Order: sequence, then structure tokens, then C-alpha cells
Amino acid sequence: MKQNLSDLSLTALAPIVWGSTYIVSTEFLVGFSPMTVAMLRALPAGVFLLAIVRQLPADVWWLRSFILGALNISIFLSMLFVAAYRLPGGVAGTVLSAQPLIVVFLASFLLSSRLRALAVLGALAGMIGVALLVLTPDAALDPIGIAAGLAGATSMAMGVTLARKWQPPVSPLTFTAWQLTAGGLLLVPVVVLIDGSIPVPTLSNLMGLVWLGLIGAALTYVLWFRGIGRLAPSAVSSLLFLSPLTAMLLRWGFLGQSLTVLQITGASLVIGSIWLIQRSS
Repeated sequence: MKQNLSDLSLTALAPIVWGSTYIVSTEFLVGFSPMTVAMLRALPAGVFLLAIVRQLPADVWWLRSFILGALNISIFLSMLFVAAYRLPGGVAGTVLSAQPLIVVFLASFLLSSRLRALAVLGALAGMIGVALLVLTPDAALDPIGIAAGLAGATSMAMGVTLARKWQPPVSPLTFTAWQLTAGGLLLVPVVVLIDGSIPVPTLSNLMGLVWLGLIGAALTYVLWFRGIGRLAPSAVSSLLFLSPLTAMLLRWGFLGQSLTVLQITGASLVIGSIWLIQRSS
């Protein structure tokens, strides 16, 4: 039980740090397109970790690394930014919060895990909690944005499930290096086609990129994939509810935004949903 709590705590650090992405991007990376930020976040971090582990994939792990890199990094981030551009932030966040629910069903199908009603209930409660946290009354819906959000949620849900199914013969550090590098490389042609060039970074830009790359990618993905190898997929994915909760708290603490009763209720639902899913696991 104590080991399980330790694994949960370390894994939870990843989505908590990811919750800082919005405030770091808007405060330190003005002028950088979302796709460029995604590529600069993943590729340098992956190459940095590869330089540490000095180990490349072998045999079937070349293909698996690119599949997982695409699902967990390239496709997920691409769809995330399409949704963010086409939808108000609250709607995009709510759609993407469907991921834990998708993981519950994928794990049942691909890993033969028992489909537990408590896990489904917890995932639904978490989605409602996120909606209360981030939705506004005037939120508009866009079919393409919603489709992109669901595609991104499904992509990472599939990545989490397959990463659990394909237990790698290497450490989480090496496994993370392979995926970040593969995912970053797949984003390069997207950046070239869409953005064409990358702005010359200022000191402020570099600070933001270092945070998102070294802390928000290299460190957190190591903790994330370590957790996937030790915990049930539904237990890991439920921790993603902590990202919008962290983002809300950061906006409250650093940007002076006020908290409403609905947001506080949503935060309580998010915490309760995580507890329910952990119980079911």
C-alpha cells in the first residue's frame, strides 16, 4: 500500500506540472506558434535523454517507439492545439477530459482488465468536475474542434494503454527518451509546413522552453511512463484531471483570477473522482 501511494504521488507530479503549460506559454512564449512549442518541447528533451542513456531501440522497438511517440506526443499535441484554436479553452479542456473514460474501456478491450462500474463513475464525475472548473456560460461549440479534442484524448488514451501492454525491456528513462525523440521528429515536418520558421528566442523565451522541455517533458514523462509500468492504466489516466485543477489554481494565484462556487465544487468533484478510480483499481 505504501509503495502504491509512492508510485501514485510521483506519477501525479507529471499532470500537475503539465497544468503550468498554459501560463508558461502565454507569459513566456508570446510569438511562438503552438506546434513550434510542441516540437521544441519534445525533440530537445528526447535528444537530451538519449545523450544520457546512450541506447537506441532494437528490433520491434523502433516501430513501437514511433507508434507510441505519435500517440502520446505528436498526434496528441497536434489535436490538442487544433481543439484549443477552434474551441474556447473551457470546451477544449472538457472534451479532452474524456481521456480517463476512454482508457477504462480500452484497458478492458486491449488488456482484458475488468470493466469496473466505479471506474466509469469516477471518470464521468471527473469530466463533470472539469466542466465546472473551466466552462463558461457563453462557450461556443465547433464540430471540428470537438472532433480534434476527442481524437487527441483517444490518441493519448491509446498510447497509455499500449505503453502498459508493451512493457519495454529498458528503464523508464530510456523508454521516455525513445518516445520524446520519435514524437519530436514526427512534429518537425508539421512545423516546417505550417510555420516555416522559428522565431529567434529571447531570454524570456528560453526560460519558458527550458521549463517546458526539461521539467515539463524530460522529467515529467519519465515519471509518467514509470507510473504506467507500475499502476493500472485507469489509475494513471485519472491523474490527468489534476492538470486543469493546477491550471485553475495557477491562474488564481498568479493572474489574480477569482474562484467561483461552481469552480470550487468542480475541484471537489475532480479530487473525488480520482479517489473513486484509485479505489476501483
